[in-house]
Amino acid sequence: MNKNNEKILTLSFAIFAGLIGFSLHLILKSFSAAFAVIARLNESDLFKHGLPVVVGFGLFLFLQFNPKILGWGRDVILEISKVVFPSRKDTTALTVVVIIFVLISSVIITVFDYLSNFIVKGIIN
Repeated sequence: MNKNNEKILTLSFAIFAGLIGFSLHLILKSFSAAFAVIARLNESDLFKHGLPVVVGFGLFLFLQFNPKILGWGRDVILEISKVVFPSRKDTTALTVVVIIFVLISSVIITVFDYLSNFIVKGIIN
């Protein structure tokens, strides 16, 4: 595996760990409004900012140095590199087809809705 893929894997782990740390910060902030114990702990900067940083950094170290997770990440990068994406022309053509079918379906559903509404009102009256 080349160095670029290793850099992508490390960056992905760092971003994931950062998101988990930020999520923990938001959860602690939310829970401090509901629970007095967490509110008292959250007054401390060490708890408020330190705990999410330590958890995020610990998660990054765990992901970065776990051989099973590294192997899984390398396999994911290898499989993604095999993906063949459609051309711009194909994507545009298929998008137009989808839009046309959505419009046709909406017209058919609208006609059935008005027709069933007319029949039900006729039966009721």
